[in-house]
Amino acid sequence: MNSEENSSSNGVQIRQLRRLPDFLQSVNLKYVKLGYHYLISHLLTLCLVPLMAVIIVEASRLNLDDIHQLWLQLQYNLVSVVLFSAFLVFGSTVYIMTRPRSVYLVDYSCYLPPSHLKVNYQQFMEHSMLTGDFDESSMEFQRKILERSGLGQETCVPEAMHYLPPRPSMAAAREEAEQVMFGALDKLFANTNVKPRDIGILVVNCSLFNPTPSLSAMIINKYKLRGNIRSFNLGGMGCSAGVIAVDLAKDMLQVHRNSYAIVVSTENITQNWYFGNKKSMLIPNCLFRVGGAAVLFSNKSADRRRSKYKLVHVVRTHCGANDKAFNCVYQEQDDAGKTGVSLSKDLMAIAGGALKTNITTLGPLVLPISEQILFFVTLVAKMLFNTKIKPYIPDFKLAFDHFCIHAGGRAVIDELEKNLQLLPVHAEASRMTLHRFGNTSSSSIWYELAYTEAKGRMRKGNRVWQIAFGSGFKCNSAVWVALQNVKPSPNNPWEDCIHRYPVQLNL
Repeated sequence: MNSEENSSSNGVQIRQLRRLPDFLQSVNLKYVKLGYHYLISHLLTLCLVPLMAVIIVEASRLNLDDIHQLWLQLQYNLVSVVLFSAFLVFGSTVYIMTRPRSVYLVDYSCYLPPSHLKVNYQQFMEHSMLTGDFDESSMEFQRKILERSGLGQETCVPEAMHYLPPRPSMAAAREEAEQVMFGALDKLFANTNVKPRDIGILVVNCSLFNPTPSLSAMIINKYKLRGNIRSFNLGGMGCSAGVIAVDLAKDMLQVHRNSYAIVVSTENITQNWYFGNKKSMLIPNCLFRVGGAAVLFSNKSADRRRSKYKLVHVVRTHCGANDKAFNCVYQEQDDAGKTGVSLSKDLMAIAGGALKTNITTLGPLVLPISEQILFFVTLVAKMLFNTKIKPYIPDFKLAFDHFCIHAGGRAVIDELEKNLQLLPVHAEASRMTLHRFGNTSSSSIWYELAYTEAKGRMRKGNRVWQIAFGSGFKCNSAVWVALQNVKPSPNNPWEDCIHRYPVQLNL
């Protein structure tokens, strides 16, 4: 999905002179839109202020006789007052008892692979050549993908892939899973001072490695979690499974009071490296790298003060009913019987359609009313008057302060930045995560959030949009609000290199 074709044309190239844009007009339009947004967003307040002023003026004119008469009126209508008060108390009680419980993100931890697992472009290509599994065409294809991928020189592959020949065994895959999951969880427990036996809910997601006993059972055995823990193991759900796991943990926390929930998101590469020559199945080799994250959630009101974020919305979109969407990311065997994951040429178009469906649902939940009115008016005008009118693209920068776009590849980030009309700073966390850690699958959105924190950009009240795509095909969104000026936790994965970022990408 990151491959590009170089095109050349013969003939004379004519360069058209372009006039400089009218910057004054652009600035004026910008301030007109900002003024419109402020007016609509605060319309209710602007209407209520005069009303409250009138009420205060009228109340100030009341004397003691007027107040006495009002009290007598209430005494004569005692039954009505009692009934109204009882109804108010009953309604308030029902609302408090049935409203959704707040879900707090106490803290999270991302796994930082040891330095001996790092692999640069040259090492990757030399190692691939020495395995003897790839022909010349496949080697050249992988070289081009790497150069255009957006990955840096410090991404990590599992231990088994550093051997010659590689050793992709079940034991090695288990070892990779243990190193990633336990490494993230050890830091999480240390940072939060939560005891493992206090955890009531455990959700683990890993798409391609699902051994018996399960990954969730491995964690329960390692940390001796309690016997009545509600544990879940999600498999085969792709890079968007991290948001799905968050959604499941949220639903469980609505049912079980005063509970802690842990979500562990990872992917396993050891047994899923492709050793064939089918180009659509070689791309994951060039993009996917070692990584994982562990996240601690709580529904305890006492944890609000120390929590980093509050979960606001989760919106999930599944396009699996469409055959093209279902098959665009597909694990299969090639003609030589070698297993890998194939990526379709239609992937970006399908991802765009899934994103459109997702933000259609998400938009009304998060966008200010000013943007919703503009979108609705443009839609009606397009339907009634002119089909050539371009649909209005809502400005999601008015709804969110930070964007965590799944670092699936440079093309994914490019397309979302373009379609959502984001600024380079909004995609910075995603691009730098891809550069430093590669595509870590479902955990990439947590490395991106950690980057924003390490840069000191997260302020109280800031809203964060995590967007993830995955096989099936799925597009899932999670929306968070910061409960404090968030500082990076100890052992933040960026703490040893954040001073070097952002880096200039020459692609």
